[in-house]
Amino acid sequence: MIIMVVLLIVVFYFMLIRPENKKKKAAAKMRSELAIGDQITTIGGVVGTICAVKEDTIVIETSADRVRMEFAKWAVSTKGTQATENTAADVKDAKDKK
Repeated sequence: MIIMVVLLIVVFYFMLIRPENKKKKAAAKMRSELAIGDQITTIGGVVGTICAVKEDTIVIETSADRVRMEFAKWAVSTKGTQATENTAADVKDAKDKK
């Protein structure tokens, strides 16, 4: 009976706990390496380019109108916006076809 409990704990560790810790470490590393000029997406879906980096916050520029917003670093979801760039290219192609 004790062997089954130990086996269950080991399975939970390798299947649930360990992968979650790896994801947290990767996200923390990505947020600590943010630099001016990086394109980011926030957890709220705001896409922009980093203009200033402070200890706990970042300032991003979101459009050609130079709108700037300040966010906490923990609010950054992803670095790089390849999907957004592809969408912009598709929109441009559609306009060219018209």
